[in-house]
Amino acid sequence: MRIMAIDYGDARTGVALSDPTGLLAGQTFLIKSRKAPVVLEELAALARKQGAEELVMGYPRNMDGTLGPRAEKYAAFAKELEAATGLPVVLWDERRTTVDAHRILGEQGIRAKQRKDKVDAVAAALILEGYLDWKRIQAQRQEKEEPTP
Repeated sequence: MRIMAIDYGDARTGVALSDPTGLLAGQTFLIKSRKAPVVLEELAALARKQGAEELVMGYPRNMDGTLGPRAEKYAAFAKELEAATGLPVVLWDERRTTVDAHRILGEQGIRAKQRKDKVDAVAAALILEGYLDWKRIQAQRQEKEEPTP
């Protein structure tokens, strides 16, 4: 099952795709647009082209776990994305992904000015990795709970 993760942003939207098995994060993409309809159209086209079967989108919670105006905006965009693609969109807590993406790029020696075109794609990959790990844990728990015939 191919899963597509989205780090939706005001100026750039990072996208990460899993491998066809849905186990590993693979390719990343960057959509450069401030216009939500353009981003929506490009995401829908990318999902179709890449054969995505499920979408996971970063959901910006406040550090205390509460939801603010950005979370409402993202939830509304997720509904539009579901309608445009016909695919379910899972909202995934992205509280530290951008900070972690900057740290990762900094550790690789990429200077701050050079990071802006990379950070959103790295953040999308972190969202995808977190979601894939969670799905793997859920599957393992279910296996343990099922009685052996």
